[in-house]
Amino acid sequence: MNIVWLEHVFKEYALGEQSVQALRDISLNVENGAFLAIAGPSGSGKSTLLNLIGCIDTPSRGKIFIEGQDISGQTPDELSELRARTIGFIFQTFNLFPVLSAQENVEYPLLQFRELSGTERRSRVSEYLSIVGLSKFANHRPNQLSGGQRQRVAIARALATQPKIVLADEPTANLDHKTGEGILQLMKDINDSLKTAFIFSTHDRRVMEMANRLVRIEDGEILRQDTGAEGKSETLPKV
Repeated sequence: MNIVWLEHVFKEYALGEQSVQALRDISLNVENGAFLAIAGPSGSGKSTLLNLIGCIDTPSRGKIFIEGQDISGQTPDELSELRARTIGFIFQTFNLFPVLSAQENVEYPLLQFRELSGTERRSRVSEYLSIVGLSKFANHRPNQLSGGQRQRVAIARALATQPKIVLADEPTANLDHKTGEGILQLMKDINDSLKTAFIFSTHDRRVMEMANRLVRIEDGEILRQDTGAEGKSETLPKV
């Protein structure tokens, strides 16, 4: 079953009096539990594509479905609610609040879930800090943690809302080789155990090699993507 489905999506931006086409006729489906890498050079459109899937931005043309919901025409409040309950985000710069501890950073997105009591929030925070191996560092602030530990906090924060999809924008870019491999393996283990779909924007070869599916994008178009289980691939002609 597809959790994300894009149908002939275009994205254009106004630059002065000119229009810049960031994405051109993108059609893509993402299955439940996928571990998918969107790869391409800088300026290829991969981050724009991730922003559209994350409901941070909206397409100029085309349709996007998240969990069967057509997000076209939804209000900002509706998109915000969808993001909060369906999508988790991991960034290359961690984006942690420096004045909050690890556990407070993980708890922060849960504060908007009014149905959760304080006890339930703390229990969930403890669970996900344990999953990423940081239980002993719960009271540490970001400046007391290594880069790898801060990224683990970011992963726990993304998972705490129990999303169906986690979007990871270059999550290993600011990490050394060994730490990056450890973070990547952690995300793959979470994908295997929790069946959470991970969608990466990346040019990291390690991410591409570990992904169950690889989509290559250049100049706003999908050039090549695998066809699934056998790992075969097809080249898509440029239009």
